[in-house]
Amino acid sequence: MLKVKPPAEYPPEEGHYARGNDYSPVAVVVLLNAPYEKIPPEVERLVKVSVEAGAALAGTLQTANIGLEKIIANVVANPNIRYMILCGTEVEGHKSGEAVKALFQNGIDNRRVIKGTSAPTSYLFNIPVEAIERFRKQVRLLDLMTVADPEQVKKAVRSCFQETPTEFRNYTLSDPGAYPEPPICCKITWRIKKPELIEEWEIENILEEEK
Repeated sequence: MLKVKPPAEYPPEEGHYARGNDYSPVAVVVLLNAPYEKIPPEVERLVKVSVEAGAALAGTLQTANIGLEKIIANVVANPNIRYMILCGTEVEGHKSGEAVKALFQNGIDNRRVIKGTSAPTSYLFNIPVEAIERFRKQVRLLDLMTVADPEQVKKAVRSCFQETPTEFRNYTLSDPGAYPEPPICCKITWRIKKPELIEEWEIENILEEEK
């Protein structure tokens, strides 16, 4: 099974996550429906057990824009990551879980907006389109939203490690090895620091300025 050493820049983005086994095929994203200064113990527990079970990265997601851009940047920098487990409770207002699922299913439109989601600020302005598309090709999403049981998340992580197909819920999982293309190492540009303040009518002007 092919595994590759992640580049020295990995993970390129800082954030609210823990780094585990660089050769693991799975990252875990726990939706954070609370302020970062008041992270609930049960959310911290999910992050901790995910890394202990062998995840490459495990952390929280609150926003459907910059938070998601950081996840994309870190995942595509490590070709060994082939699954992303999404768990926890939907983020009120941001609808980040819905946005993540829509990104995998539908991608983005020509305005850098995630298609098929009602998340109010699902704009990915600060990361290359190449990285977004690579993320969708490299990684398979495991939707465990509403799951808050650490044992279930731990079992999901371990199922992704198996060399032979393993049944977990409605998924058949096994480690396919590293994605067969070089890592994409990029940092988010922070060109749009507050995407939540962008009005719909401003998007065309932002894209025009980018050209």
